[in-house]
Amino acid sequence: MRAALLAAIFLLIPAGSAWADEPPLPNLPNSAEIQLKVERDGTLSVTEAVSVPTGTTMVRKIGLRVPAAHNRDRVYGIRDVSLEGAGTTEQTDDEFTATLRGGTSVLRYKVDGAVDDENAVLHVSWRLAGGWDTRLALVRASFAAPQIAKAVSCSLGSADRHCGAAQIDHIGLTRFSQQNLAAGLPMDISVELPSGTVPANAEFAPSKTLAGAFVLTTPVVLGWILFAILAVIGGAWLWLARRRDAEPGDPLPVEVVSGDDEDAVFTSPDGVLPGHVGTVLSGRADEVDLAATVLDLAVRNYLWVEESEDDGLTGWRLTRRNPPDDDLTDFERAVFELVLPGDTRTLAELRTERVGIATVRTVLRDDVIGRRWLRRRNALPRRGLRVACYGLFLTAVLAFTIGYAQVGVAVAVAGVLTAFAARFVPSRTDRGRQLRRRLLGLRDQLHATRAKGVPKLARDLVFSRALPYALTLGEVDDWVNAFKALKSPPKPYWYGGVGSLRRVSEFTAALVGTFAGSRRGRRLEG
Repeated sequence: MRAALLAAIFLLIPAGSAWADEPPLPNLPNSAEIQLKVERDGTLSVTEAVSVPTGTTMVRKIGLRVPAAHNRDRVYGIRDVSLEGAGTTEQTDDEFTATLRGGTSVLRYKVDGAVDDENAVLHVSWRLAGGWDTRLALVRASFAAPQIAKAVSCSLGSADRHCGAAQIDHIGLTRFSQQNLAAGLPMDISVELPSGTVPANAEFAPSKTLAGAFVLTTPVVLGWILFAILAVIGGAWLWLARRRDAEPGDPLPVEVVSGDDEDAVFTSPDGVLPGHVGTVLSGRADEVDLAATVLDLAVRNYLWVEESEDDGLTGWRLTRRNPPDDDLTDFERAVFELVLPGDTRTLAELRTERVGIATVRTVLRDDVIGRRWLRRRNALPRRGLRVACYGLFLTAVLAFTIGYAQVGVAVAVAGVLTAFAARFVPSRTDRGRQLRRRLLGLRDQLHATRAKGVPKLARDLVFSRALPYALTLGEVDDWVNAFKALKSPPKPYWYGGVGSLRRVSEFTAALVGTFAGSRRGRRLEG
């Protein structure tokens, strides 16, 4: 009944009435009479009547950022300031200052952010007095709200030091008082109101400390949400890319021999060279690909292969036939110079000298990447690490300036995650996957081709031109055997020696073994 009566009185009193806006004037020097009223929109209206001794000045500073829990500051706003009497006011983002001179002054202002509902309890909190540069002999205040307060508290600087009086009187008004408030000593009040009395409007911001810079705020939450969305999208793309790469699909049909009679020629899909094949199929070049490149250089008349004897053992010698020209790619030229820095060399010498092939591998991979069959995987980790470094730098800058340092942390984590995920990105591009299917089709076609089906006048050329591809695709024995079974087997124009095609097959095996031995020797030396 009393609560309903107070609410009715509160609503019926005009806004400009003496009870609502005019506190009693202080009778003692260095004293203050304060009246507080919570409006229905949650605004706290404050009227302070302060008595300043004649010939003196009193200064009060109100901090608008008050330390709160979890490395945050509670942020208040003061507006609609008016001052009756001698004095001035000044306001910044963090502080409100009132300078009052001799006599009685009445200071009015409105406070935003005084009402909070943390822990599901509605509280009105304000620094009733404090920040004065002079001792106050007496501070008295009254507090009114649309509904009667449920509980009140008043402290002096700490929770265990209470004000002189803080109570709810018989008509529902809340009253506070304190005698001899020391200069600078804060007098903080907290009033609990029934839930739903007024809307909460408290605002919190990260404290201006290193720990506060890492507080979770709305911009930070949005940053992490964006990070999560990008991570999900990136993860889905990576999963789909790996799935597509793991399922190459059925081999695509290719035509090994095109043309008729003496015009028949061997054709490779997409202009792929023998040295490219292993890199496209497995992602890396090995000794077979290097051997196939040397064999292809011989077939194209850059090298001459002949049998030789060394210490009574039959081997093979490579000799320059034509100098490298513009028709060779960079990696073919590198292989040429690696195998034959001079005019001639035996396979035994090549193996003994333990040639290094790391440079050739790099040039070969660059060539394949340049044809957009593979992607440069080491670029993505570098970019990820670069983004991580940018994120760490951004974290430091934000931590020591405006806060929101977790945004920088999110950027750094995104960079590290990108660098890590790059290890699992398939090296083949869409073009590379299509070429892989064509190479598998070429392998099947080489296996299925019958030598008798090749026009007689073109057998020598078709056999030799396809031989390097058969070597790198694992079909060299079947390819040689198919032509060896003919009544008139082809005679390789690039090979000088006595015997059947069996010797050619043995040469290809020896060539592969030479590069394999060179690589093992380099590892042992390292």
